Amino acid sequence: MINRQLAIIKRGAVDLISEEELRRKLEKSIKTKQPLKIKAGFDPTAPDLHLGHTVLLRKLRQFQDLGHEVYFLIGDFTGQIGDPSGRNEVRKQLSKREVWQNAQTYKKQVAKVLDMRRLKIVFNSRWLEKMSGVEILRLTTHASVSQMLAREDFKNRYSRGENISILEFIYPLMQGYDSVVLKADIEVGGTDQIFNLLVGREFQKDFNQPQQVVLTMPLLEGTDGTQKMSKSFGNYIGINEPAKDIFGKIMSIPDELMLKYYELLTDEDLSKVKETHPKEAKVNLAKIIVSRYHSPAAAQKEADEFTRVFAQKEAPGDMPEYKTDGKKNIIVILTESRLAASGNEARRLIKQGAVSFNNVKIDREDFVPAGSGILKTGSRRFLKITK
Repeated sequence: MINRQLAIIKRGAVDLISEEELRRKLEKSIKTKQPLKIKAGFDPTAPDLHLGHTVLLRKLRQFQDLGHEVYFLIGDFTGQIGDPSGRNEVRKQLSKREVWQNAQTYKKQVAKVLDMRRLKIVFNSRWLEKMSGVEILRLTTHASVSQMLAREDFKNRYSRGENISILEFIYPLMQGYDSVVLKADIEVGGTDQIFNLLVGREFQKDFNQPQQVVLTMPLLEGTDGTQKMSKSFGNYIGINEPAKDIFGKIMSIPDELMLKYYELLTDEDLSKVKETHPKEAKVNLAKIIVSRYHSPAAAQKEADEFTRVFAQKEAPGDMPEYKTDGKKNIIVILTESRLAASGNEARRLIKQGAVSFNNVKIDREDFVPAGSGILKTGSRRFLKITK
């Protein structure tokens, strides 16, 4: 029983501090028939969740299925401070209203992964807003400046002479105190959260509580294959996006990233995935993801459409339409139709040979389509032009 739980909990994980402590907690849980308290914090700094967020959500669902008690902590208070993890500059602070609006969208989206009947959603403003100035100052006695500057992102910014606000030092202390309030047995977070999670362990020790086990999950790279998935990098796959977009974006990820997506986003047997042809494996991955966030029928429809468009070299059955007066050049059409975010991006696409009209590559910025036809950018974006 314990070995089975350990195998499920450890799948895809990076840091486990420590496995021996986790084993003891699991043994006690089974003996006393008391579920462990699992904590994961999410600061609602943006309204939409993407597949990178679901790496943690899926791990929480595994804990739920193992019978443990999951606390989905929405950092509506700490979100106004801004988590400095992985930041090279001071994070823009959000208003209480912005954070609250984003939090409401989170509650709806996590229902696509977690069992809401067994989920405990808590907001850390419930206890942090009630703390007096003196009580908050007392939290600072549990950490030193030298400890904070040992943190990699702070250390790098300090060595470059860049600003670090005192407020940023407060953030991990607040997150650590959350663990004390919830009496967490295990805290789950991304690898960039390791410092904050360890602060939680130290806080619990100082408050005479059993220390939480720290479990970190890897950061999922986005569609570019290099940067972590993020809206700010434009490489994200949102779980609320249309099925067509999710399928297409999955198919665009580099082949070398595919196994990691399988490991972190599915329950598939990785040994069987390795034996499958990369193209077939990627189509199957896209179908799994679309099925989860839309439906199996939507997944099959997009798979059939993908085969028709890319394998059989046909244009998609449904594509956006753009009406022109026959005078607008290709730069204007690309930007007005939003196939390109800006004129500079449109020029870059043309220079890269990524734009074609009726299967003929466009190499001039002053090109004006003659008559109706199909405009294509990249490998999967189409626009029907009509006069």
